Amino acid sequence: MEAALLFSLFVVLFLLNVPIALSLAISSVVTMAVTTDFNLYMVAQKMFSALESPPLMAIPGFVLAGAIMAHGGISRYLIAALRAWVGHLRGGLSIVTILACMIFAAISGSSPATAAAIGGILIPAMVEAGYEKRYAMGLVAASGTLGILIPPSITFVLIGVTASESIGKLFMAGVLPGIFLGGVLLVTAIIYARIKNYGGEPKTDWKTRWEYTYKAIPGFLLPVLILGTIYGGVCTPTEASIVSIFYALFVTIFIYREMTWSKFHSILRESIGITAMIFLIIPAAMTFAMYLTSEQIPYKIAQWISNSNLGVAMFWVAVQTMFFIMGMFLEAVSIVLITLPVLIPIIKHLDISMIHFAVVMVVNMELAMITPPVGLNLFVVSGIGRERLEEVVRGILPFILVMILGLICLVLFPKISLYLPSLMR
Repeated sequence: MEAALLFSLFVVLFLLNVPIALSLAISSVVTMAVTTDFNLYMVAQKMFSALESPPLMAIPGFVLAGAIMAHGGISRYLIAALRAWVGHLRGGLSIVTILACMIFAAISGSSPATAAAIGGILIPAMVEAGYEKRYAMGLVAASGTLGILIPPSITFVLIGVTASESIGKLFMAGVLPGIFLGGVLLVTAIIYARIKNYGGEPKTDWKTRWEYTYKAIPGFLLPVLILGTIYGGVCTPTEASIVSIFYALFVTIFIYREMTWSKFHSILRESIGITAMIFLIIPAAMTFAMYLTSEQIPYKIAQWISNSNLGVAMFWVAVQTMFFIMGMFLEAVSIVLITLPVLIPIIKHLDISMIHFAVVMVVNMELAMITPPVGLNLFVVSGIGRERLEEVVRGILPFILVMILGLICLVLFPKISLYLPSLMR
C-alpha cells in the first residue's frame, strides 16, 4: 500500500510537468512522512551522502570537455575529415554522420551533446544534398545515442557507482557493443541510401583529404588520450575527465584559435546546466531508493522471483519491457538510479554478469533517448532541425526497430560485452 502511494505521487507529479528531481524527492518525503517515523535530517543526510562519491566527479569533467569539443571547432574539423574520405560514397553523408557520432561519443560521454554537435552541422548538409529531412533528423537522433555507450560514458559512471563495479571495466565493456551498434546503423544507412538512390558528394582529391585529416588529428587524439590514460593506469576516470578538459581547451585556444570569452561563457552555462540536472536527480533518486530499501521492496521482489522460479530468459524479457516503457517517460539517469538498486539482488541471484547487464541497460537507455514522448535526443534534434517533434518521431521509428534488433543480439551474445573486460586484470 505504501509503495503504491509512493509511485502514485510520483506519476501524478510527473504528469503535472514537475521536474523529475523534484517529483522523486517530493513523492519520497511525503510517503515517508505519512507512513514512517522519520526526520528531515535523515533525508538531507542521505541526499548529501549520495553525492560523496569521487567517481561522480568525472561527470562534470566529461560534460565540459564535450561542450568545448562541440563549440570550439574540434567537431567541425572531425566532420570535414570524414566527409573528405567517405562523403563521395552512395549515402556518404549518412555514413559520415554515424562515424562522426561514434568519434564524438568517445569524447563527450553524452547522447544529447553528441546529437547537438553533429546534427548542427550535418542535418543542414544532408537536406541540401537531397536527403529527406525527416530521415536526416532520425539518423542524427539515433546515432547520437552512441554517446552513452562508447566510453567514456556518463551513464556507465552512474552504474559503476550504484553497483560498486569497476568503471574502467564498464568503459571497456562498451567498446565492442558501441562499434557493433554503430556498424548496424551503418549497414541500415547504406541499404536505405541504395533504396532511396541517395548519391554522394564530389570526390575529394588525395591532397585535400590529407590536409583535412592533418587539421583533425588533435581531435582524433582526444579519445586516445582519455582511454589510454585510464587503461594504462596513469589516471582514474575522474582524473582523465579533467585532463580531457585541459587538452580540449589547449586545442581550441592554441591550435584552432576559435575560443572567445563569449563562447567560453556559453560553454560553461551549457555544461553547468547539464551537470546540475544530473546532480539534482542523483540525491532525489537516492531518497526514492532509500524508502524502497527501508520497506524491503528489493528483497521482496528478489524473493518473489526466487520462489516463482523465473528463469534468466524471462527475466531479460521482463527487464527489457520495463526499461522500454520507463524510457518513454523518464530519462536515463532517473531510470538507472531508480531501478538498479532494486535489480542488483535479482541479477546476483540469477548469476548474471553485472558488466553484461550494465551494457544491456545502457543500450536500453539509448532507446530511452529516442522513444517518444520524452526522448531527450528527439527534443535536441527537433530544435536543431526546427521541425515539429512528430516529424522527428516519424524519422526515428525505423532506427528504433534496428536498435531493438541490436539489443537482442547483445543479450544473446554476452561475449560481445565481456571479451575486452576479461582481458583486464
